[in-house]
Amino acid sequence: MRGEEVMPHVVEPSYGIDRIIYCTLEHAYEEEDVEGEVRKVLHLNPAVAPVQAAVFPLMNRDGLDTIAQALSASIQKHGILAQYDDNGAIGRRYRRQDEIGTPYTITVDYDSREDDTVTLRERDSMQQVRLPISLVPETLSRLIEGTLPFSEAGSKI
Repeated sequence: MRGEEVMPHVVEPSYGIDRIIYCTLEHAYEEEDVEGEVRKVLHLNPAVAPVQAAVFPLMNRDGLDTIAQALSASIQKHGILAQYDDNGAIGRRYRRQDEIGTPYTITVDYDSREDDTVTLRERDSMQQVRLPISLVPETLSRLIEGTLPFSEAGSKI
């Protein structure tokens, strides 16, 4: 009715999850120039990254793919969100994973067949270390939890 004063009793703020996610992604996204190319990086915390580790065979032959697939399965059994990727050149695979926010990548190369070690790369610093295949799941778990600094993860290369 006209002239009646109405006091609202429900307050409905508009804090949709989409706005929170957009702010998080906007804050985490960065573009930087690396050797004349634009490198797009999503700096997600390892604990919330949709892919926490990606495993690459250097080549899709000579048994490297078999080692990489077995390592990927082993990592997944430890509760780590891992992805196997053998599509395209190794540099492009690194860039693809950087862009989707994968904090760690593991490369299986020809030395892996000889000495059972792999290369572990950190997304943010692009530093690489070499470590035994048997230590990869535990090392990744500790890196993701934040109980192991990357500088202490293995032998620097």
